[in-house]
Amino acid sequence: MQTSPAAVSPSSRPTREPDLRAPLIQVTNLQKTYKTPRGTLNLFTGLDLQVQRGEMVAIVGQSGAGKSTLLHILGALDAPSAGTVYCASTNVANLSPREAAAFRNREIGYVWQFHYLLPEFTALENVAMPLLARGATKREALALAANWLKEVGLDDRGSHRPGELSGGEQQRVALARALVNNPRLLLADEPTGDLDQTTAGRVFDLIESLHASHGLTSILVTHNLDLASRCTRALKLESGRLVPFAAASHSGPHPGTM
Repeated sequence: MQTSPAAVSPSSRPTREPDLRAPLIQVTNLQKTYKTPRGTLNLFTGLDLQVQRGEMVAIVGQSGAGKSTLLHILGALDAPSAGTVYCASTNVANLSPREAAAFRNREIGYVWQFHYLLPEFTALENVAMPLLARGATKREALALAANWLKEVGLDDRGSHRPGELSGGEQQRVALARALVNNPRLLLADEPTGDLDQTTAGRVFDLIESLHASHGLTSILVTHNLDLASRCTRALKLESGRLVPFAAASHSGPHPGTM
């Protein structure tokens, strides 16, 4: 059965839980362990996290602290060893692989440090991919993708392939692709880490604008403390737990220096 444009509009989302005051993200006693030749590595040790609807939360920390792994767990790309991870009323830790894929497509927008655009397809086609995976017709998917390219300021670049776009433009396409399914949660893993300082600021400006205009809840991993200070709040991942971090009191280093 083919999907009409309304099927991927905000009004067609699954029924939401009635208590909109409850946190969108509720993580309790999260643990993640790995077996290594040198023994067991405990990456998270009783990590807790609450994120309210509409918040933009920055997560900072040393390389190897587990920031990307945490985003993968929140986005149902990885499973915890123990603990609960709720996105609204869904415990994503209990989803089957098929359920997790459907959950990601419906609820999560993910932006990576590297854009991961498909080089053989145009910018318009890249943005349309999640809609096609969800069951939209090609005409519907391309129409909605065109609207999102306009939102990120690239309505005149839809026919260009990734190799014909600048780094900043490629990340804008990736952002449009992440949001084309109208998710409620945006997860961004170093979204400006591969860009120069000026372009990084412009991309972050766009993320801020879309976060506000589309009522998103956003969690961003970043090394850039200037950008972290612009979020609702910042948390530092250290020793397997999240602690409050006063990003505004630090001058922002270049990405990757922390």
